[in-house]
Amino acid sequence: MAEDPLERIEREERERKENKGPRTVMIILAVVAVALACVLGYMLYQRNSLVKDLETEKAELAQQMVALQQDFDSLNSDYESINHQLDTSREQVALLIEKLSKTEATNRAKIRQYEKELGTLRSIMKGYIVQIDSLNTLNKKLTADAAAARREAAESRAANEQLTQQVESLASQVSAGKILKARGISLLAHYSNDKTGDRHSRVRYMTANLSLVENSLADKGPVRIYVRVKDPEGILLNNTESTSFTAGGEVLQATASREVDYEGNEVDLTIYINDTGEFVKGVYTLEVYTEQSLLGRAECMLR
Repeated sequence: MAEDPLERIEREERERKENKGPRTVMIILAVVAVALACVLGYMLYQRNSLVKDLETEKAELAQQMVALQQDFDSLNSDYESINHQLDTSREQVALLIEKLSKTEATNRAKIRQYEKELGTLRSIMKGYIVQIDSLNTLNKKLTADAAAARREAAESRAANEQLTQQVESLASQVSAGKILKARGISLLAHYSNDKTGDRHSRVRYMTANLSLVENSLADKGPVRIYVRVKDPEGILLNNTESTSFTAGGEVLQATASREVDYEGNEVDLTIYINDTGEFVKGVYTLEVYTEQSLLGRAECMLR
């Protein structure tokens, strides 16, 4: 039996309305999927771009560290105390390069910390350069003064015996000197088992180590050695045994001190720095004095 045209039209209209809903939903879902794919792709692109920038920044920082290492390697002096400090700084640069190589470029906090430490080491190197230049200039001046004084003495020896004696005294003081000197100055950190180390969380005390060099012209008898230790922020460490002293007309506070009997021969000594509070990361600096002069400096880096 043939279907009535009007019924067929009504049936087709119903079927069209019933199929329209699912198609609309599918179209909307497809549009949402495409949009999400675009957003995800953009986020991945941004992340990859950021990682690439951080890798580039890390590589540039590594190049700067290597350049500083080369600068330290090319820096030399004729002074043992400065050479010891240079060796310590070279070790610090090498350690910094090693730490950077083991750090992911995405660790922004660590990278910024290494940049700060690199800046500190640069400042230290500039200080070495100024110190070496100053000592070289002073040494040249003293040598020139002594040579000029000897020439004058040779020309007027017969006429002025007193001047000859002054020149001989000046030459003797230039070559040897009466002021005490020290070598092998170092600042070491110790754990509770007395072993040395550089992990700040395990450090319980420090020791200042040095040798008073042999000097037959120096005054004999008891001499007190003072040490001043500053934390990475430049704050002087102190405890109940801390004392003050006068050096070069200036009153200074000492972290610790020790008296030794000096008879002109070399004397090795260790001064303990105890009960000064918790230790933190960074570079600790040591200054060693007698009441006559500054004997030298050293550093200790805790990580």
